[in-house]
Amino acid sequence: MVKSPVSSLDSNALPEERQQRILERLRAEGRVVAAELALAFEVSEDSIRRDLRELAALGLCKRVYGGALLPAVTLTPLKQRRNEHSVRKQVLARKAASLVQAGQTLLIDAGSTNAAIAAALPRDARLTVITNAPHIAQVLLDREGFDVLLIGGRIDVAIGGATGAQAVDQVRRVRADLCFPGACAIDAAHGLWGFDSEESLFKRAMIEASDETVVVATDDKLGAVAAHQVAELARVQHLVVEHSADKATRAAFTARGMAVHRAEATAD
Repeated sequence: MVKSPVSSLDSNALPEERQQRILERLRAEGRVVAAELALAFEVSEDSIRRDLRELAALGLCKRVYGGALLPAVTLTPLKQRRNEHSVRKQVLARKAASLVQAGQTLLIDAGSTNAAIAAALPRDARLTVITNAPHIAQVLLDREGFDVLLIGGRIDVAIGGATGAQAVDQVRRVRADLCFPGACAIDAAHGLWGFDSEESLFKRAMIEASDETVVVATDDKLGAVAAHQVAELARVQHLVVEHSADKATRAAFTARGMAVHRAEATAD
């Protein structure tokens, strides 16, 4: 497990410095224990508990008995997510699309960021795209120049794509060079996670059907918490992050052997 260098600060550290180091460890590990932090910083557990209360008040952690966890991320409907942080997603999408090579077969999961990736894919690159998302299929059909295969099954309105046994069975019958599973949460210690059990099974089948996996994550997905594990980190070869992604967080993923691709800066 990768740990942030909290031991490099002593009891003379300012509370703001200590809280920043606590947040770095929390993002790297997904949880912190008050007693361990008190020992590392050489301060009382009361001081650590005050730090955690202040971080929780800012929405940066969730207090639990004996320590803290990262706050859980909840899934908003796709219709709402399409209009959120559109510029940031477009910048991420351009970086993700740069990993695609001519002639490849791609598996693209449902999601607003993945829809932006579909819109950023190069034309006339002889790409075949397999997707469970009608919206993504339509984006590609409107652009022309792509072979599109739509995975069928029950469409989950909130997710914006097909999930369930039928969709999983179909994706297990194809092979792809590269897949883009939607990221609900990813951390360096525990891998890729999803909110919904059926959706997570579909993402797992995507990864198993692909030679390489690219996870594209906005800052709020890094080190976040979700209920269902999709894959261990070893199954993910590439991580595309925002320019603003925390340096310590990026280093934690790199230390696990993952190629981390940092998008361009944006004012949005």
